[in-house]
Amino acid sequence: MANLTVRYEVLSTPLIYQGTLTGATVRMAEIFRPAIIENAAAIAVAHNHPSGDPEPSDFDYRMTSELVEAGRLLQIPVMDHLVVSHRGFVSMAERGRLVGRSGS
Repeated sequence: MANLTVRYEVLSTPLIYQGTLTGATVRMAEIFRPAIIENAAAIAVAHNHPSGDPEPSDFDYRMTSELVEAGRLLQIPVMDHLVVSHRGFVSMAERGRLVGRSGS
């Protein structure tokens, strides 16, 4: 993830989770904790798909919705959620999955 300033410059890039080959358990509080501590104006989240297929899973879409809602409540907008692999990446923002985020 990246904690961002009001100009969307990177404050820091803390590693929040390190999952297994097939997944990771994600808790919203742990994702937003560094942003709150650093007084970030916004965040961008990224995770990898070791399979090489950057296509988001149903879980990825649900997680994006939860991230956006948590960010809205905390007034820390989620600017993007990227799914990356060695074959490329998918931007949830480009797919219109961040509609309703705070600050958009």
